[in-house]
Amino acid sequence: MEIVGRGFLARHLRAIAHRHADVVALAAGVSWAADTSDTAFGRETALVRDTAARCRETGRTLLFFSTSSAAVYGADRPGRESDPAVPHTPYGDHKLALERLLRESGTAHLVLRLSHVVGPGQPPHQLLPSLTRLVRAGGPVRVQRHATRDLIGVRDAVTLIDALLSRGERGGTVNLASGHAVPVGDIVDHLERRIGVAARREYIAGGAAHLVSVERLRALLPGQVAALGFDAGYHRRVIDSFLAERQPA
Repeated sequence: MEIVGRGFLARHLRAIAHRHADVVALAAGVSWAADTSDTAFGRETALVRDTAARCRETGRTLLFFSTSSAAVYGADRPGRESDPAVPHTPYGDHKLALERLLRESGTAHLVLRLSHVVGPGQPPHQLLPSLTRLVRAGGPVRVQRHATRDLIGVRDAVTLIDALLSRGERGGTVNLASGHAVPVGDIVDHLERRIGVAARREYIAGGAAHLVSVERLRALLPGQVAALGFDAGYHRRVIDSFLAERQPA
């Protein structure tokens, strides 16, 4: 596997790179849902277009990482890959445009719509590092009353990516998530218990419950998904692992 990018996900993909010589993993580009920069969007569009052309010329498969967030699916229904996706933010519109670009390019590809991937080395602006930092400081932690997030451990995500590529999955779109919509307030609760700090909170209006469907993922990889234990307590195990790996040696 050729890995384009040097960030959080790219580093973890190195563990399976030797197993997929026919794949180019595009683990670079815009990864922050709040980003609305035309410049950043334009750079990623050019990168996807150029990488797709290179894969087409060399007969390789392009692995593209999109988003399964409410930016793509909205919050009024479970987000299923087979349903029409209507972007709700500039970030969602951008990611869906890149998916369309790939479908129309004639390049062999696989689109994975990621939920909130958690693990060592992730950028400090992302959800769990940010919440952890705020809880350790005692707050204030601003929580949207109705917001939910689907957490998946980065090593579990890489395990599933490896399995999808190994079974020859190509040409489609798959949600890569745990399938559990966890209220952000519950995530803060668990961080407080583990860190031992009761942080001051500020509840604000907004947010919406968003459930990512993993029906297709389970159908494609029933054994692997079952082994990872995506139950209602999965997010707590992900948080515990994240906190343990952040402790000083």
